Amino acid sequence: MKPTIIVQGGAWRIAEETHADHIGGTHVAAEAGWAILAAGGSALDAVEKAVSVMEDDPTFDAGVGSVLNRAGDIEMDAIIMEGHTLALGAVAAVRGITNPVQLARLISEDTDHSLLVGEGARRFAELKGMRLCAEAELTVRREIERFRKLQLEPDYHLLDGFAPDKPHPQGTVGAVAIDADGSVAAATSTGGAAYKLPGRVGDSPLVGSGAYADNLTGAASATGHGESIMRVVLAKTATDAIGHGMSAQEAADFAIKTMYERAGGYGGIILVDYRGQIAFAYNTPHMAVAWSDENGDIHARIKA
Repeated sequence: MKPTIIVQGGAWRIAEETHADHIGGTHVAAEAGWAILAAGGSALDAVEKAVSVMEDDPTFDAGVGSVLNRAGDIEMDAIIMEGHTLALGAVAAVRGITNPVQLARLISEDTDHSLLVGEGARRFAELKGMRLCAEAELTVRREIERFRKLQLEPDYHLLDGFAPDKPHPQGTVGAVAIDADGSVAAATSTGGAAYKLPGRVGDSPLVGSGAYADNLTGAASATGHGESIMRVVLAKTATDAIGHGMSAQEAADFAIKTMYERAGGYGGIILVDYRGQIAFAYNTPHMAVAWSDENGDIHARIKA
């Protein structure tokens, strides 16, 4: 099997002045994941690395650069899943760590659980030796300014931030890959939606919604309006479509069409099928993506 990886850095109207940062950030992430695959590493290692790179990049709404909730705090969600045994780990509403995707993997491999939340997740991170950080290390000026602006909008609703005609980036990040052994994996990480209620959990850490991986079909990672993604279980809808005979691109298109028709939702999805075909689809003005081709070259762009 020829290994490959595709990553995403959010789907919405991405402000033009940040296009270069999104292209550069997804390119570096895909390159990091591809280096693991090219050396014979696993798809699971590759997607964890790619997402970790984007969590460290303040361009995106994940890890460093995450949005603030209505209390002015950062609460992050992440998931990672591999397609051989369907093992997964996820974390929700966790505070004070830089790489939630790495904590999600520890949950998968070192506990009997699949999902830890809030303070329990943070305590487990400390138990496993992860460095805890001050919230200031995760906070960037862009999000402080956004928070202060939203405080002045008493009638603001979460869905307002997802109006597709507004330059309001929702930079959830994700990666899917297939390795030389034919195993697939997926990972997704996010700071969630700007000005969300404390404790709000979106689609990203929910298996089948924010991500899914199954060697019999493929792997997917979603981004966009979380409540809509949850309603149609977007990632599982896409991988199930492969199982029903669709190509990777047909499955990605079908999943986005289903989300819009059934839930009125906007967002995007990346996908790799069990044959190693990659695809992505979105119904937003832009989507930041990067992928490896058959020669191992990395292509990154803002698709519009």
